[in-house]
Amino acid sequence: MSKEMIEAVLIAGDGIGPDVTAAACEVIEAAGAPIKWLPMPAGLGAAATHGDVLPEITLAELRRTGVGLKGPVGTPIGGGFRSVNVTLRKALDLYAAVRPVRNLPGVTTRYEGVDLVIFRENTEGLYTGIENQIAPGVVTSMKVATEGACTRIAEYAFDYCVHRQRKKVSVFHKANIMKLTDGLFLRCAKAVRDAKYPQVEYEEIIIDNACMQLVRDPTRYDVLLMENLYGDLVSDLCAGMVGGLGVVPGANIGRDCAVFEAVHGSAPDIAGKGLANPLACLMSGVMMLNFLAEKLNSQACKTAAGRIKGAYDHVLVEGKIRTRDLGGLATTREFTNAIVAAL
Repeated sequence: MSKEMIEAVLIAGDGIGPDVTAAACEVIEAAGAPIKWLPMPAGLGAAATHGDVLPEITLAELRRTGVGLKGPVGTPIGGGFRSVNVTLRKALDLYAAVRPVRNLPGVTTRYEGVDLVIFRENTEGLYTGIENQIAPGVVTSMKVATEGACTRIAEYAFDYCVHRQRKKVSVFHKANIMKLTDGLFLRCAKAVRDAKYPQVEYEEIIIDNACMQLVRDPTRYDVLLMENLYGDLVSDLCAGMVGGLGVVPGANIGRDCAVFEAVHGSAPDIAGKGLANPLACLMSGVMMLNFLAEKLNSQACKTAAGRIKGAYDHVLVEGKIRTRDLGGLATTREFTNAIVAAL
């Protein structure tokens, strides 16, 4: 193992979070990645032990290390505390949600050739949480868009497109109705493209039509760029095309910090039963390793990431050991052991 260990925050989360993060860490260690994990609290468990679902100690360590891997956390519906994920992104200004969605070898779905990367603005829109009851039975929710935030997510998406040798950026919007907020998002995206990335193919498409086109033929798209709410919905829609949220990684990236996470829920009903698929969390860990490989020029991280990807691809193609969500009977432990063995 490399002497140059890289510190990374580990947030186990709620429900199946501890199950899938433990599995991911085991595989990452077995692959020889030079990661020193720093377990930190967040979620429902943190509320009981630290009096806060997102303690300041966790935010401080993320700011210091600049990187973390997070399991799913629970969020009450229709009341209770604010989403930990939304709060985390706002507190650390993790403005770019990056969700690669591709068909995996050995995982058969209704679609073939899906290879998308979705970029979602993470800090504005309706997710600012500015809601008011203005009269009994009447509530409002404010959608926020700023030129600065719209511009930087567009720059991130176009830069990624060029850096990864992709060809087209499609901006999903509803500017025909929300002419100011979505109109600003469109103007910023086009301005960035025209000024800095004229070689990238570009299109603007109204989101309802875009979703229909996605379902008809997702291969017509490449890089997708959209505001917060649309990105949340569309990224899960696309995950369904390749096998579900259990096989899709995610990242939340800012200027000074990045948090990688499985994007599925905490599934408390199966927590601790050995039924969870750790693949999404592991794939997010691979994204983290590739991020560190580029940021720190770490060959060890790059090598480990490649080994892990090759190992889980091998297990999926072989098809003998699969978790229940992928049509098998394997436990979390059996699936993890198979990937470690494939390394």
